[in-house]
Amino acid sequence: MHNSKIYSILLQLSKVEKNRLRKYLISPYFNRSQLLVNWFDLLCKIIHSGKADKWTKEKLWSKIYKGEAFDDVRYRKLNSDLLKLVEGFLAQSEYEDNQVNQANYLLEAIKKRKMEKLYSSSKRQAERALEVEGVWNKSASYYFHQYQFQKSYYDLDKSNLQRTSKSNIENIVDNLDYFYLAEKLKYYYEMKSRQSVATQHNYQISLIDEIANHIGDATYDEIPAVAIYYQVYLTQKDPSDVDHYFKLKDLLGKHGNEFPANEAKEIYTTAINYCINKINKGKQQFLGEFIDINEDYLRKDILIEGELSPWKFQNIVTAACRLGRYEWTKEFISKYKEKLPTNYRDNAVSYNIARLYFYQKNYSKVVEMLREVEYEDFSYNLGSKSMLIPTYYELDELEPLYSLLDSFRTYLSRHKEEMPLQRYNNYVNLIGFTRKLIKIIPGDQKAIGKLKGEIDNSSGIMNEEWLRQKIAELE
Repeated sequence: MHNSKIYSILLQLSKVEKNRLRKYLISPYFNRSQLLVNWFDLLCKIIHSGKADKWTKEKLWSKIYKGEAFDDVRYRKLNSDLLKLVEGFLAQSEYEDNQVNQANYLLEAIKKRKMEKLYSSSKRQAERALEVEGVWNKSASYYFHQYQFQKSYYDLDKSNLQRTSKSNIENIVDNLDYFYLAEKLKYYYEMKSRQSVATQHNYQISLIDEIANHIGDATYDEIPAVAIYYQVYLTQKDPSDVDHYFKLKDLLGKHGNEFPANEAKEIYTTAINYCINKINKGKQQFLGEFIDINEDYLRKDILIEGELSPWKFQNIVTAACRLGRYEWTKEFISKYKEKLPTNYRDNAVSYNIARLYFYQKNYSKVVEMLREVEYEDFSYNLGSKSMLIPTYYELDELEPLYSLLDSFRTYLSRHKEEMPLQRYNNYVNLIGFTRKLIKIIPGDQKAIGKLKGEIDNSSGIMNEEWLRQKIAELE
């Protein structure tokens, strides 16, 4: 039973949604079959009981068709008919939640039926809905809704207009342009993002250069969707020119909360990734930019489902610690820990407090906090071990350090296939170079020079900055 499509869909609905769905099913406008209502009630009862695996098709059939022999064709049709009604309910729910679409559909219906007495009231209704939407949504969809409204309004009024009177054709075309330009640039960015992951795919988007040239020659600063996606385009096209990033950052500061949460997240992610790429290329001043853009994103409270990713949380803490902003980091952890997913929260908080102590060189506190981290999580296991290596070294705890180096090497070998090769090598290099570091006698310039040369020629090392600092202290 639990493998059926209708069951899995009902399982995803909340209690409130199932209650609304039942009201939909008992409405004769949508459904006249009591059998389907009974079937829905039975499935909901099974979901509530959590014992779907005990219900065979034959047992379910006997509850609905009492005394009748099981018929697989009719059973599948029963599921299919209920599924169609559920799909209709989902579509109806989306329609009811979108006041703009309702208003535009009403204008279309009135236009088709030439109900002139409803022209003015329906127009005002659409204008109000668009005004409300415009407060929180300036994405391309807003301009598409404006285009639909202006087009319907033109069709309603054109029979009453003299040829010499000015119509709203210009508004129609302008809003269509805004929608088209923003969407074209948005999907160009989506294309580039996908190509960066799957290089074998070759996408072609026509007119993108002509569109970019047109926007560059015109002024679209007052159209957030166009202005922002144009800057996104430029940061991708010419990442060496940091002015594109700063213009994007400024626009996000002004309009970042005027987009649906999913879309806003994607735009902010573009700016954040730009900072990360600059940091990875040695542009350490972008650590501050990384903090700023994340702070703006969090301040606007556009988190998806109100949750902050534990990995984003960790990246922000690390960046702030590298900048020496310890008090800010402490306040950040305290302020945003409740935004972390419940199943990650304790681990994330303990791990990131340990990281803060590590940067503050409070090494005994690092060990204390890492004892509270559950190592079942692969990422926290790796992070904790790579933090404990320099911690034990700083505490001069050589016995636990040697033990950790051995166990960490074994752990990496066991999980080599679960991480990118470069990341694996970075951890292996940390282990190997730490072993060599321990053996060097202070002032042994030959050994120090050899280790520095090996580090210089390595492909990458976890905690490289710390290693170089310790080598310098031995010189």
